[in-house]
Amino acid sequence: MSNNAGKRLLSVLLGASALLAAPLAQADNWPSKPLKLIVAFPPGGASDAVGRIYAEKLSEAFKQPVLVDNKPGAGTAIAAEAAAKAAPDGYTLSLAPAGQLTVLPHLNKKLPYDPIRDFAPVSIVASVPYVLAASPNVHAANSKELIAAAKKEPGKLTYSSCGNGTLCHLSGELFKSLTGTDLLHIPFKGSAPAVTALLGGEVDLSFDTLTILAPQIKAGKIKGLIVSSKERSPLIPNVPTAAEVGLPQFDVSSWFGIVVPAATPKEIVHRLNQELVRIAKLPDVRERLLAQGLDASHTTPEAFAKSIKDDSARWGKIVQSSGAKLD
Repeated sequence: MSNNAGKRLLSVLLGASALLAAPLAQADNWPSKPLKLIVAFPPGGASDAVGRIYAEKLSEAFKQPVLVDNKPGAGTAIAAEAAAKAAPDGYTLSLAPAGQLTVLPHLNKKLPYDPIRDFAPVSIVASVPYVLAASPNVHAANSKELIAAAKKEPGKLTYSSCGNGTLCHLSGELFKSLTGTDLLHIPFKGSAPAVTALLGGEVDLSFDTLTILAPQIKAGKIKGLIVSSKERSPLIPNVPTAAEVGLPQFDVSSWFGIVVPAATPKEIVHRLNQELVRIAKLPDVRERLLAQGLDASHTTPEAFAKSIKDDSARWGKIVQSSGAKLD
């Protein structure tokens, strides 16, 4: 080998080594500047509240500002696309709601992101169960009586949801398939009008999160029939769990998880996971989330990835069998 050829080979090898070492050096120095946390909903909702609680605690831990960037719209696809296309350097995090990664891909085949290929899961950070509630006009005192009434007059009882293709809608479809009932779906553009319709007796039933329905149940304005959590909620302790009423498969929860762009160095993903697990165990974080009907959660990145795949397969079947479509 000539001297020049040898020098060229050495230069290539050194360049390759530098490229391999770059992510490690980047991870060692991370974070050295402010971070951004993308939230798929506008300020004021449960998602925004979760995002701001974790942004505050991460900022304290990293000694760097963690800025919440609200990007609502397109059924959370705008936020997901921004997160997927961000630089994979650990400075852009995304608070992904369950539907963004497990439901929306089955409803829109032209999404500008792939829930598996484009993200590295870090940890689920919070979850909220779903509740089946009834209008005071519905004479059924419990789920057993409701199911009997629905079977007696198929298609007569109506239920509101926060929109076509949402988990509110698919929760109702899952309930129908598990109980062999025929309920008429009435979609609304959001939880607020869906619950207003329930309060006004315009619809008979509603499926929505504990955060949305618990205050109305506690006030005695509507009847709580089932909560989908494994244990009764302290916010509505008189409402039985799905398992208690003989429907253990009505296991529905909306989780929120932190994801980062797929090529983010594993060392950064691991560090983030460690902090998120620590934060989820803090008493003040648990209390602040519980006050809104949310449970603080934590997982390994691997367990989070499995949850995404399992939930996607489950909701994909419900979407297909129900014929659910986007608004």
